[in-house]
Amino acid sequence: MHAEPLRLVFAGTPAFAVPCLETCLRTEGARVVAVCTQPDRPAGRGRTLTESPVKQAALAAGVPVLQPESMKPRAVQEQLAALAPDLLVVVAYGLILPRAVLALPRQGCWNVHASLLPRWRGAAPIQRALAAGDAETGVCLMRMEAGLDSGPVLLRAATPITAEDTGGSLHERLAQLGARLLAQGLTRLRDGSLPVAQPQPAEGVTYAHKLDKAEALLDFGRPAVELARLVRAFDPWPVAEATIAGERVRLWRTLALPAAATRGVAPGAVVATAAEGIDLATGAGVLRVLELQRPGGRRMDARIYLNGHPALRGPA
Repeated sequence: MHAEPLRLVFAGTPAFAVPCLETCLRTEGARVVAVCTQPDRPAGRGRTLTESPVKQAALAAGVPVLQPESMKPRAVQEQLAALAPDLLVVVAYGLILPRAVLALPRQGCWNVHASLLPRWRGAAPIQRALAAGDAETGVCLMRMEAGLDSGPVLLRAATPITAEDTGGSLHERLAQLGARLLAQGLTRLRDGSLPVAQPQPAEGVTYAHKLDKAEALLDFGRPAVELARLVRAFDPWPVAEATIAGERVRLWRTLALPAAATRGVAPGAVVATAAEGIDLATGAGVLRVLELQRPGGRRMDARIYLNGHPALRGPA
């Protein structure tokens, strides 16, 4: 047991990290002495300089905020060392931590990562798990080392990926699951019951590369089941796109249907339309578009879209 509160430094940037910060703030026997987050960035159509969600939460809680461009300068490392942290908690921070920073806290550095490691190390584990058709995903609490998400795992928790899950819904569920796992880890660190961190197995390592806007344009040469998963994975960003009857649209909800008579039909071509949706040919099976969005417009059901495109009604 610690007589003094654990001195925590929290490092995170996006909304995913906020529940974990809130956990640190309300953990009995711990005190967040500072929060590190990325510098304010331009955002929105007006490109207004915007504070990160973590910065907003830290300021609301009255916690000092540090926003270094990098953790490599000696002055930044000396500033962190002066805080005398017992533990550094990192959640989707977005900056690389040098070895000198990893060595600063007495209890080391913890990372909350949104996958079941060693699967989906890297920047976009939530979307990659969905796109790959994984049956489940989860969160790991690990001890950080110099490698990318390669540290030994202290605790893990799994959750199934449902047929309705999107990148957004899974993001919210894993953010809350990560906060609960972190709370468990902090409690067990305080009472001396923290399990020994288990090295990640060498088998099953995959990398979740950062999402690229260019991936949004769907390749209809791929099977419908894969495309439907991408539509879900890319909701709410970067949002899947396709060309329907010459118009580039965003796809929000789709359904993969078994193979239809599409031989000789160009991938992406409209093969049928009905109140239920717009059927597009793919490399295997049909992708039915249920909800879409025209440029500059709002999301709408396929039925409403077809009302404005009478030439598309009925079999193509």
